[in-house]
Amino acid sequence: MSRATLSDHDVYLFREGSHARLYSKLGCHFTECDGAAGARFAVWAPNAASVSVVGDWNGWNPDANPLAARHDSSGIWEGFAPGVKPGDAYKYRIVSHHAGHVGEKADPFAFHAEPPPATASRAWRLDYEWGDAEWMASRRAKNALDAPMSIYEVHLGSWRRGDGGRWLNYREMAHQLADYAVEMGFTHVELLPVTEHPFYGSWGYQTTGYFAPTARYGTPQDFMYFVDVLHRRGVGVILDWVPSHFPNDAHGLHYFDGTFLYEHADPKKGFHPEWSSYIFNYDRHEVRAFLVSSALFWLEKYHIDGLRVDAVASMLYLDYGRKEGEWIPNVHGGRENLGAIHFLRSLNEAVYRDHPDVQTIAEESTAWPMVSRPVHLGGLGFGLKWNMGWMHDTLDYVSGDPVFRKYHHDRLTFSIWYAFFENFVLPLSHDEVVHGKGSLLGRMPGDTWRQFADLRLLLGYMWAHPGKKLLFMGGEFGQRREWAHEEALEWWVLQFPEHAGAQRWVADLNRVYREHKALHANDFESAGFEWVDCHDADASVISFLRRGRSGETMLVVCNFTPVPRPNYVVGVPHGGWWREVLNSDAGIYGGGGSGNLGGAEARGIPAHGRSHSLALTLPPLSVVFFAPG
Repeated sequence: MSRATLSDHDVYLFREGSHARLYSKLGCHFTECDGAAGARFAVWAPNAASVSVVGDWNGWNPDANPLAARHDSSGIWEGFAPGVKPGDAYKYRIVSHHAGHVGEKADPFAFHAEPPPATASRAWRLDYEWGDAEWMASRRAKNALDAPMSIYEVHLGSWRRGDGGRWLNYREMAHQLADYAVEMGFTHVELLPVTEHPFYGSWGYQTTGYFAPTARYGTPQDFMYFVDVLHRRGVGVILDWVPSHFPNDAHGLHYFDGTFLYEHADPKKGFHPEWSSYIFNYDRHEVRAFLVSSALFWLEKYHIDGLRVDAVASMLYLDYGRKEGEWIPNVHGGRENLGAIHFLRSLNEAVYRDHPDVQTIAEESTAWPMVSRPVHLGGLGFGLKWNMGWMHDTLDYVSGDPVFRKYHHDRLTFSIWYAFFENFVLPLSHDEVVHGKGSLLGRMPGDTWRQFADLRLLLGYMWAHPGKKLLFMGGEFGQRREWAHEEALEWWVLQFPEHAGAQRWVADLNRVYREHKALHANDFESAGFEWVDCHDADASVISFLRRGRSGETMLVVCNFTPVPRPNYVVGVPHGGWWREVLNSDAGIYGGGGSGNLGGAEARGIPAHGRSHSLALTLPPLSVVFFAPG
């Protein structure tokens, strides 16, 4: 009955935490044994007294297919079960050495699962004929740090819905989302976690299936088709991925073999008080190998272009979300989680070693240094980091009455002081439109006209600021209500001109952003940004230049008050005609139509330390972009 699935070398790498492809060894894999078709199973359960596979093919009989423990102290149980077919549901029945604890667990390495609320794994193959060879061959340039990256963040269950409010499946969403992303000019979509999760209301952030796309929307091949279609349309796909914590559902990783196997036993290290979930034991080599294997799995089997790693700050700090006395210091007496640091560095080294054409992105909300710097220089090794400071300061600023903005001018200007310490993504994410915060539009002060003008100004300023861009769905057309995961976005509001205008504004921002290297090619170098005037707090106006690497230049002027500013003087580096490339107050965007009639001629009158100047009309609550020529 017993049949080895791992070599001694596999076990060695697993036990030292460096095996990056455990999904090819552990779990369920179809094969033949002694002429019988079936599947091999292998599961890590070092504290089990016995393990068997129960499933559809054996009537869920715990005596039908027992597994055998390997004789190498690895804690791996394995064996062959005849008669297993694709789609068969199964679990591991684990009897623990500890007080005879018995549990039926989903396979941690399962490729597919029953649709929730059912909890069993499904035996599955991952064969698929990909059609995205052109994308894969060229994506290194499209994911590069000097490339335009405009990310549309999407929750698949509530972006759009079908008749009667039903979920769309992966294949339906593939074409609709690809069409929309291309129409709007987004370069990438980022999906809230699609890893299998029992509670829909967790949005995927309470993961149980680290190797299985949620069955709510279809099969693994359906999700492959989804990625394939977006790639063939020239759109990258980024996944939110959650190695920071996992839920306590009985079929999941928690207390897997009757002991705290994947998590710490001490709740001061192993339980997350804010999220009521369990924290991975990063000091355990096998756990690190499990997580790194999950990351590479999505890149290799699903052609994913990037992983946004959730809640990195909660991993880095032992006292995250805890009061004094509720956490245990590290061996040096500090609050840094040394195991998590080691894991994150190992993760990024493995990803960029094997897939240098993708990106890892950290959601890290503190001032931890060198998050997006290479490991060999002392960094954590991520490619990019969310700029939470910019997000908080900017939203605080634009949410306030324009009358008082002059007293908070530093919230606009402070971000440039640290803008080039990391490779930043500017996020206006799902977290900013839930839990009573309201929609982006709803956070803008004043009447409807001012709200839409402020929204267009906010987005224009964001697209002009150094850093890659991320916008959560609905923000691009000014959804009025807060995001609700149980229903689709308010697409019906696009019948109103102000909403349609906001949507067109984002599409044009994306077009100009992609076309002009000054706005993206030098995002992470101080040479890519130059203040013209950051001191005009009384008028709440800022002006700056963005520069590319080959002399490309874009002038951006933002007026954060509802007061028009005629003949506003802005210094520029040279004379000639400066074309008005974008104006958020244009009538096609729902604005009042004020502007500069296509551009302005630079006069030989010095201003702001420059040899020439422009006398501009600044519309109220607006941002205007100018390019020379």
